[in-house]
Amino acid sequence: MEKASDLGGKWALVTGASRGIGAACAVSLAARGADVAVHYHESQEAAEGTAAQVEALGRRALLLKADLSQPSEIASLLEGFRSTSRQLDVLVLAAAATAFKEVEQIRPHHLAKTYNLVVGGMVQLVQGALPMIGPNGRVIAISGSGTDFTLPGYALLGSAKGAMEVFIRYLAQELGGRQITANCVSPGVIDTDSARFYAKDGYPQFAARVSAATAVGRVGSPADVAAAVTFLASPEAGYITGQVLVVDGGLGLSSGPFMPHDAAP
Repeated sequence: MEKASDLGGKWALVTGASRGIGAACAVSLAARGADVAVHYHESQEAAEGTAAQVEALGRRALLLKADLSQPSEIASLLEGFRSTSRQLDVLVLAAAATAFKEVEQIRPHHLAKTYNLVVGGMVQLVQGALPMIGPNGRVIAISGSGTDFTLPGYALLGSAKGAMEVFIRYLAQELGGRQITANCVSPGVIDTDSARFYAKDGYPQFAARVSAATAVGRVGSPADVAAAVTFLASPEAGYITGQVLVVDGGLGLSSGPFMPHDAAP
């Protein structure tokens, strides 16, 4: 018997799918039966690696290159998808880029890069994709814990992700009558290239501190986030919309500074 959440016969488009959380989402959705359009911006080789994993699961993969901060490239991406399928069932917004700067260090080009991609790109992609999304469609955006508490050098991306969460709530309200849901998944600290870039040479110490402060005792993996995304894409999640699903292993249950009890004054 097939699982009720089987995604066979459905198409998913995952942005930022060449690596990290986006790649894990693409593979997880394929494992549940979906064909997947793999979006990437720079690394075709990495995107081909994701596509190969999708195809190894017996599903179709479509490579789509685009700079999502550019409206013309978003239009080309959507046209490329339409050339293969006019049906889009799951849209996963995982692409992001930023500069980790303190507020006083943020310059106009930092602001433009982050907001044009995370906010502008999201709005334009959703608008262009909606004519292809029918009843029981899903829009799932990857947010982040920087919307709930502050992190050093994270004001730019955290505020952009905050705008993403608000937009998704409005989208959920407007699309509910069409039986299309819209939700966010908010990861905690996940072992990705982005996390390692953020922490730089101090990543091992950073990961150790995070693990000690996390209820389940470890840093998350992209697969942890992809599992939540795949659930929200499933029929079982059809009555869940406008929500932010936190996937942080319980990190948000703690309060800083993070230290063992015997080290407290």
